[in-house]
Amino acid sequence: MKYAVSGKNIEITAALREKVTKKLEKLERFFSKDAEAQVTMSVEKNRHIIEITVIFNGTVMRAEVENDDMYAAIDKAMDIIERQIRRNKTRLAKRLREGALKNENFNMDTEVDEEQEFKIVRSKKFAIKPMAVEEAILQMNLIGHEFFMFTNAETNQVNVVYRRKDGNYGLIEPEY
Repeated sequence: MKYAVSGKNIEITAALREKVTKKLEKLERFFSKDAEAQVTMSVEKNRHIIEITVIFNGTVMRAEVENDDMYAAIDKAMDIIERQIRRNKTRLAKRLREGALKNENFNMDTEVDEEQEFKIVRSKKFAIKPMAVEEAILQMNLIGHEFFMFTNAETNQVNVVYRRKDGNYGLIEPEY
């Protein structure tokens, strides 16, 4: 597994880098060698934030944790990634090529309920009309949703706007 550890508003000390590296090495047993892990640590006021993204065979697993202590945040984020792996191991193994996940490493002591299949409880269809990004955000706020799908009037492509945890907005655009 390849690692990339970076920091925003924080100097990555040798101790922090070692802690992250040790935790990531424990995850290597689940992945093939071509997997990549990107770790970003940041500090905003008194909040220590860590984002871990693991990319393997086109699949992305992500954890973001905010805590008063960076070391505790690292532990929690790694637990989240490991829980995602265990919970979705069957589904991931079916979806990915042979050897993408090392199945022999899933027999662990702690039990996590494995999801059997996704359950869609509601389906909805609606007309997607062309509009500006600002208009889409307004529509999203008016209906009280956390995201809104629309056709971008400028690019004529389907986009999604969403409300972020920090109160700002995000835009998802397709890449071809």
